[in-house]
Amino acid sequence: MATLKPFRAWRPAPDKASNIVSVPYDVIDTHEATIMASGNPHSFLHVIRPEIDLPERSDIYAEEVYKKGKKNLESLLESGLFIHEKDDALYLYKLTWRDTTQYGIFGCVSVQDYDENVILKHELTRPDKEDDRTKHLITQKAHAEPVMMGFEDSQGITELMLQIEQTETPLYNVTLSEVEHTIWKVGDYTSLVEKFSALENLYIADGHHRCASASRAAEKMKSNNPEHSGSEDYNYFPAVLFPFSQMNILPYNRIIYKAPDNFISLLKNQFEISNTENPEPTEKGQICIYYSGKWYNLNLPETNRPDTASKLDVARLSEFILEPILNITDQRTDKNISFVGGIRGTQELEKIVDSGKADIAVSMFSTSAEELKAVSDAGLLMPPKSTWFEPKLRSGFLVHTF
Repeated sequence: MATLKPFRAWRPAPDKASNIVSVPYDVIDTHEATIMASGNPHSFLHVIRPEIDLPERSDIYAEEVYKKGKKNLESLLESGLFIHEKDDALYLYKLTWRDTTQYGIFGCVSVQDYDENVILKHELTRPDKEDDRTKHLITQKAHAEPVMMGFEDSQGITELMLQIEQTETPLYNVTLSEVEHTIWKVGDYTSLVEKFSALENLYIADGHHRCASASRAAEKMKSNNPEHSGSEDYNYFPAVLFPFSQMNILPYNRIIYKAPDNFISLLKNQFEISNTENPEPTEKGQICIYYSGKWYNLNLPETNRPDTASKLDVARLSEFILEPILNITDQRTDKNISFVGGIRGTQELEKIVDSGKADIAVSMFSTSAEELKAVSDAGLLMPPKSTWFEPKLRSGFLVHTF
């Protein structure tokens, strides 16, 4: 059964929040983070992307980066801009975006639940990113960013969240980049803890590297603590838990840096492919390819592999195109492929290819929540970057230290 634990959060003063909270570390690169944090010494990007405070082109995995992140977090928490809650609490987190609304519970989940597959995974993690986040956690002694998780609401949790919205006064109501973030502190969290304890599983939606890193950090802290009891704060990490029925999944598109000069001819020899004016697939099994200034439409063949994960569009793309034609056998580590979240649109794909930085862009159809749950329930894994959840949580609203 799932564990939901209240925690004693650090949170920004309400009138300072909009100037502090930031996008998550993994939706922008160092250059973008530098621009976003420019002129704002209190941006939480200085904590989760501390390389922006070091000389340009510094190694993002250098020891100085982790030390700088620790110093920046300590300075921010001690600046008077943050409040340290007196007691443990849970929070209601409401996201409003493009006429859609989703309600989640912000609390801590258990490393043990993650290790024992009560919290289910659907993606492998990249070793370099996992190492990086683990070192940040251990150095800062903090979980600075929450994981987004989904659950099947069989316990009336949605109704309880709506009741909380009606009875409590919001701590925060901030609109950032067209997304309204509203957060309430839950007065009596007993019912929520009980209802979540009746759920068989929680599902990682966005934040596999943060989960894996929390587990590794906890193991490291445990090994250094001869009096480890299991109740220490490092055994838990923050997450926002949303009902699957409310979650929005966008496609996660692909960029290929180098492709054969006869790439389109190779595709035409094996698949039905045609020019298109529509850069976005309209149904499952369809992809759109941007190459040499033109968009092409291609229907992926059905796989003969029996498992649920192999039937995903991202898996079929790998089976029929990435592996046999482009020799990309491991999307986690191959330097010839990268990923662009669907929120950036197909215009971003065109921009990258037209600039000469890449040869090919692939526009995908969204993976569904039902597919995510089915793969996770089967104990299988999706290819990397199979889902892009939107809207994103903001980092810096509620910080968990250990």
